[in-house]
Amino acid sequence: MDKERSERGWRGTPELWLDAAYGLLVEGGVEAVKVMPLAQRLGLSRTSFYWHFPDREALLDGLVARWRAQNTGNLVARCEAPAPTISAAMLNLIDCWVDPGLFDSRLEFAMRTWALTDPAVDAALVEADATRLAAITRLFLRFGYAATEADTRARTLYLTQVGYIALRSEESFDVRMGRIPAYVLTFSGVAPSAAEVAAFRMRHAVRSVGPEGSEAGSVRQA
Repeated sequence: MDKERSERGWRGTPELWLDAAYGLLVEGGVEAVKVMPLAQRLGLSRTSFYWHFPDREALLDGLVARWRAQNTGNLVARCEAPAPTISAAMLNLIDCWVDPGLFDSRLEFAMRTWALTDPAVDAALVEADATRLAAITRLFLRFGYAATEADTRARTLYLTQVGYIALRSEESFDVRMGRIPAYVLTFSGVAPSAAEVAAFRMRHAVRSVGPEGSEAGSVRQA
């Protein structure tokens, strides 16, 4: 970091400014994302910001692009991931609700709050919701569900998750994992096999413990 800053004259990088803007957004909402607080947080000059972004609006556009790529992009990718059964496909999608690296619920909440006062962000959310619902619907169609049932199950699954985010519901990792098989059965009508559940648990095992073997903290997704 020191070498990179030195080479850039202590201006930071676009990603560094976006990371700081993300922090302010999820902590205090879009009104908190301003150039001076960002500069103070990074220990950089205010003019360094303009080396990377022409104005605050460009930075906000970058946050929207980051949210779109992460939350919508990853959700669609998990819906399209290969799976031999509907229950395995459901677990692929539920990866998003367990791994914040795939789907960031704090960012999602901040975006939905921001959309209440910004028509452009609201339009982006409407588009994202439609894209995500279409991807989940296609997942069900892929496994032979009738069109109306696929649409209804997709809406049940997605709107449940949005509700968890809106309510900022928190639960421990162990409680989350214990509920996963029942979620799969509820949303798809098919219970996952023991082998599918074991594989799901295995790929998320690293998140079951925190630093030095302590239990992981609570999570905010269904």
